[in-house]
Amino acid sequence: MLSKPSHRPRTVAVPAIAVVAATLLCSCSAGAGKGGGDDPAPKETAPLTAALGTAKDSTGPAPAIDGAREGGTIHIANPTGYAHLDPQKIYAGETYNTSLLWGRQLTQYQVVDGKPTLVGDLATDTGTSSDGGRTWTYRLKDGVAWEDGKPVTAQQVKYGIQRTFAPGFELGPTYWPEWLTGSPDRTAAVKKYGGPKDGDLDAIETPDDKTIVFHFPKPQADVPYMAAQSSSSPVREDKDTGTGYDIKPLATGPYRIVEHRQNQHLTLERNPHWKPETDSIRHQYADRFEFTFGKKALNTSQEILAGRGDGASSVTTRADLPPELFRETERDPAKRKLVVSGRQGAYVNDLYIKNSRVTDPEVRKAIAYLFPRQQARQVMGGPRAGEFATTLSSPAVVGWKKYDLFPAPPTGDIAKAKEHLAKAEKPVTKLTYAYESDPVQDRLAQVLVDAFDKAGITLVTKPLDPASFTHQVFRGPAPYDLWLSTNSVDWPTPSTLLPDGYHSKLDALSNGIRYNNPAVDKELERIEKIGDARQKAAALIDLEQVVMKDAPVVPFLYPHVSQVRGENIGGAFIHPIYGSISAAWLYRADS
Repeated sequence: MLSKPSHRPRTVAVPAIAVVAATLLCSCSAGAGKGGGDDPAPKETAPLTAALGTAKDSTGPAPAIDGAREGGTIHIANPTGYAHLDPQKIYAGETYNTSLLWGRQLTQYQVVDGKPTLVGDLATDTGTSSDGGRTWTYRLKDGVAWEDGKPVTAQQVKYGIQRTFAPGFELGPTYWPEWLTGSPDRTAAVKKYGGPKDGDLDAIETPDDKTIVFHFPKPQADVPYMAAQSSSSPVREDKDTGTGYDIKPLATGPYRIVEHRQNQHLTLERNPHWKPETDSIRHQYADRFEFTFGKKALNTSQEILAGRGDGASSVTTRADLPPELFRETERDPAKRKLVVSGRQGAYVNDLYIKNSRVTDPEVRKAIAYLFPRQQARQVMGGPRAGEFATTLSSPAVVGWKKYDLFPAPPTGDIAKAKEHLAKAEKPVTKLTYAYESDPVQDRLAQVLVDAFDKAGITLVTKPLDPASFTHQVFRGPAPYDLWLSTNSVDWPTPSTLLPDGYHSKLDALSNGIRYNNPAVDKELERIEKIGDARQKAAALIDLEQVVMKDAPVVPFLYPHVSQVRGENIGGAFIHPIYGSISAAWLYRADS
């Protein structure tokens, strides 16, 4: 996740189907030479087919990148460091992406020419299910070792997953605790099992060092995709240093951490015990990676584009191209080729409407028609910011269907908005809009004020401190009617969108708009029991349009991201799942 969503963070990824059609989009490719393209401005890109890989696809080595060279140091300059490197605490797309350099999971995404395929990573394949999706079995590959040469075992994978139940891991993904105990949330799960201190969890069996079997009380169709999350990484109990593991986790990937000073620098070097024949995803082209943190994104981008200092051998993975440099990169062909652009995973930017305050669907429909997408996007940087959205889910979600229930020109349809306002049970003359205050968002708020005024509604703006935005908007009485936010799924199936955000029984942090439709609740509860991934995905996609008839939110953008890479960096592309430049595919083009 590059742009921090103003709610529970979500990452992205496709269900347990032999071959599934997903529209996972990326404008660059893993084999794109030095990376980038002639035009950094995002365009509507063609859909790609994402497949669930076979055992053969899961066998290393990873497909070679055309023209890649070995050797040299790659510099990664980011404005901020990493809050968590402990694999069971990571819950952010860019951190997932970067941690592929040193960490491995049961499954992971192989990317070739921008096209993702889910394959076995530590495991020989993406898993075998039985008992109607309640039991999943994985077998570990031969020859996978830690950075000290000791073999990775099934028991260590089990220990890592058991850690997700323990105190201190509340901010990481909660799927393992919830799914393994059949609990509605993590709070209920940890009452049944509290982590390694409670001994072994019976729901996970390890009959030998290479086999791990998961037993779920309910059918779980998406286990292969959840198993790609960092929480599925092994951890050695003898190396579990508690909070210290957040600084320097033990490596299983092609690189190991040799030094890490939080918010200052991070240095990686080759892991001598990583074997390419066991890894179908990663490469070990560079000798070293040197991360530096703290410099402003504008200064870093200028150095990279100009090739000053280490700029020619640098990339940034945690910052977008600053708007101040848009025109410069558009005018200069040499600099334009150093901009790497692509769709930001499965994110959708929406205008959120608090349904418990704006209770009349006619008013919410009016807001959908008057929303000035074009003017709002222009303030955010124009077409580079993304494509206009009309759906609740992203085109990067399996089974996605294009629809537009409230068709309006990009500038809005004030006449149509007034028609719906006239149908409202009570006149609406004032609404409140909360936002995270900064210069861009201040201008965006004024754009919305002007649009609502044309429909006869006074929009009262409430600029909030970004640090307290989530707390103020989602908790307590929260007297705000509207705000802009971002939704995503935790992997690119619809399984974590409606169930985790639109059931009326969810808390305010998950169902922040307080959407409440008993018929939708009932259907979600029916769908939860479906064990077949294809059927489950189709049912959720169909339900999406039922939800959107209530106009609970107004889709705004399928966002894009643009980042920069130095002239001497090859293999740069926006990862179609994690939405940032992926370090695991980079190489020094001048080596």
